[in-house]
Amino acid sequence: MIRIPTGGSRLGRVMQMVLEGVAGATLFGMMLLTTADVTGRFFFNSPILGAVELTQLMLAAVIFLSLPVVCWREEHVSVDLLDAVFPARWIWLRQVIVNLVVTAALWVMAGRVWALGARAFSWGDVTEFLRIPIGYLIYLMAIMLAVSALLTLLRAICYLLEGVGVLERGGPLSPGGHP
Repeated sequence: MIRIPTGGSRLGRVMQMVLEGVAGATLFGMMLLTTADVTGRFFFNSPILGAVELTQLMLAAVIFLSLPVVCWREEHVSVDLLDAVFPARWIWLRQVIVNLVVTAALWVMAGRVWALGARAFSWGDVTEFLRIPIGYLIYLMAIMLAVSALLTLLRAICYLLEGVGVLERGGPLSPGGHP
């Protein structure tokens, strides 16, 4: 039996902190922009031009920057329909299957979104009012989908290794559960 090395855990924590930090800063910026826009509109009858477009772009960035962390922690919305069907000793197998299905879905979405980013650049797509090129944001979304797919694949591998007894502790099924 082996244990998961701590170097990978440190790298995961750094990646998590960076993604959460950038997403948090973006969310904070979105809050400041909305506050300034509402204040300007209410008190001075002068809203910030393009605030809606910037808010939409920042919202997309927050969602997709948070996706890899959510996928790794398995904190997405879930329904426990299969919990009663699977005996406790087979939970690892169910989790391997679920994570592989999620990996495939995320990978397909990443490919499609990447193609949309390429099309946005080739067509010169920009936002309507501020004329900001949206291809960069679309590429960011595709990259975050691909990273999420890789993390769910790694999660499936961890479940498999712990389920068949290769990993003694430190995998997803262990108490405290994130490798």
